[in-house]
Amino acid sequence: MQDQQGAAPLDDFFPAWNQGAHPELYELENRAFDREGVVWNALAGLAPWAGRTLLDLGCGTGFWLPRYAELAKSVIGVEPDPELLAAARSRPGGAEVLHGSAEHIPLPDASVDVVHARFAYFFPSPQSDCTAGLTEVLRVLRPGGSLVVIDNDQCDGDFAALLEAANASAHQGEGKYIKDWWAQQGASTTLVMSSWTFDKPQDLVDVISMEFPNGTADQWLNEDPQRVRLSYGYALHHLSKGERNRR
Repeated sequence: MQDQQGAAPLDDFFPAWNQGAHPELYELENRAFDREGVVWNALAGLAPWAGRTLLDLGCGTGFWLPRYAELAKSVIGVEPDPELLAAARSRPGGAEVLHGSAEHIPLPDASVDVVHARFAYFFPSPQSDCTAGLTEVLRVLRPGGSLVVIDNDQCDGDFAALLEAANASAHQGEGKYIKDWWAQQGASTTLVMSSWTFDKPQDLVDVISMEFPNGTADQWLNEDPQRVRLSYGYALHHLSKGERNRR
């Protein structure tokens, strides 16, 4: 299914319209993420990865792999886009990067302790059933292991207002539906308010224009052309393999 040097697209893969098409701008977005550290602290509190094996599912260009490697015993990145694999494999930290997807994780049963999926695959809606990916994640998790999905809080923060203006729920799934879906799986949802903070205003403009290419963010951008920060609410969906099995 995967080739360590190159890979053909998976049959059920669709390239991400942001990172897949604009990896250089997505790099700026990742650098802006949560400079306060509140999301990172929440993630570590929900599912600590120090001394454990962590899987970054949908790792993209691998931006976060070195940070995970600072504490983890071992780090594995799985990415479906063959165009992003080389960048992920070039990151420092020694992570193993494999070609695969949420529905097709190229790992043995019960082989990882923590799975993070950051805006990857898990966008449940009446039109998008994420059960196959969840089943596959639970297969590779060890007993007592944890999945944490990093998603948008669609209610609070500047980014939530931009999502509403763009009617993003039509593509991402509606916030209440997503939270209810996770609750039905036995997951808890933690809301965390953080920010994107950029080094210069043009970086913010370029990234927001990438995320909202239909122009729905233009009015907000024009209100303060010198801004370098926007508030950003995150929803962290946490599921323990043991909790899921008891349902």
